[in-house]
Amino acid sequence: MQRWNLPDGWVISARPAHPALVSEADFIAARDINAARGPSAHGDMAVLEKRRYLLAGLLVCGTCERRMESAWSNGKAAYRCRHGHTSATRPDPCRAKNAYIREDRILPHLPSLHLLLTGAELATERRRRTRRGIDVRGQVSEEKVIGYLRDRGITLTYDPAAGTLQAGTAGAAKTVIGKAS
Repeated sequence: MQRWNLPDGWVISARPAHPALVSEADFIAARDINAARGPSAHGDMAVLEKRRYLLAGLLVCGTCERRMESAWSNGKAAYRCRHGHTSATRPDPCRAKNAYIREDRILPHLPSLHLLLTGAELATERRRRTRRGIDVRGQVSEEKVIGYLRDRGITLTYDPAAGTLQAGTAGAAKTVIGKAS
């Protein structure tokens, strides 16, 4: 990572090597304007840390069966598949359109998908009921579902045409998430 020296660490020649492009007063005034704005979005590590892709490596395209790549789109995490197209090749006119899905469209469906995947496991758990006799199961967090998928090597297949998300297991648990917007 590049780090800038603080002004007290600068080496300033007593004798200029060439004529100045701007006066020293103008240079100081411009520097103070830039400093007043604060760090740029490109150099601020806090901005970079916010870019987290929770489902990276877990999503597969239902059209071409390739792993979907993480992409930052309009300030949100998303996933896309360009169906094998690279900038080095001319796109095939018969190739399907690129598939995009935002992460925030998938995350709310993970607990229900987890319930479909673990139905047999939950049947052996201790049952809890409300006073009216209704079965109650605690909803698992998105992070736990993602951990569950990663631990078991389960991928999720997103079908852009049908707007479905299917777990890559023998049981083929599927949930409808709607078409990408």
